[in-house]
Amino acid sequence: MNVPRIGQGFDVHAFGDGDHVVLGGVRIAHDRGLVAHSDGDVVIHALCDALLGALALGDIGRHFPPSDPRWAGADSRVFLRHCRGLLQDRGWRLGNADLTVVCERPRIGPHAEAMRALLAEDLGVGRDAVSVKATTSEGLGFTGRGEGIAAQAVVLLVPAS
Repeated sequence: MNVPRIGQGFDVHAFGDGDHVVLGGVRIAHDRGLVAHSDGDVVIHALCDALLGALALGDIGRHFPPSDPRWAGADSRVFLRHCRGLLQDRGWRLGNADLTVVCERPRIGPHAEAMRALLAEDLGVGRDAVSVKATTSEGLGFTGRGEGIAAQAVVLLVPAS
């Protein structure tokens, strides 16, 4: 009998040149971009790592290695949909996901509902199964100094049937 599984994920990207960031699949205007091989979506990367961890299938880098040119500039929603397929293939579904974005800027609150909607759509669940919240680090550490963005994700997987 399958019992529920918990997974957690964490991701960080530094700021670099650019005029926007992509977080939770949402393009947000910003005075800097994120340095990354793909689109740098720390929210989806942390979520994928949580899903893969709950499935005991490694991490996002194992499935989408940064050394592979196919993933250069890739939309991270492709990664999330891949993880959904892995869940389905193995007889699991998402019970819920809880995500926290850590940054001083940009402000996450105005975009949280749009992120929830996209993430829920890609995972095939209701919006009420996905939580997106944000915090600052009160000026401390790399996020506090405005050097980058971090995200943490926790998921609960339940048997599909």
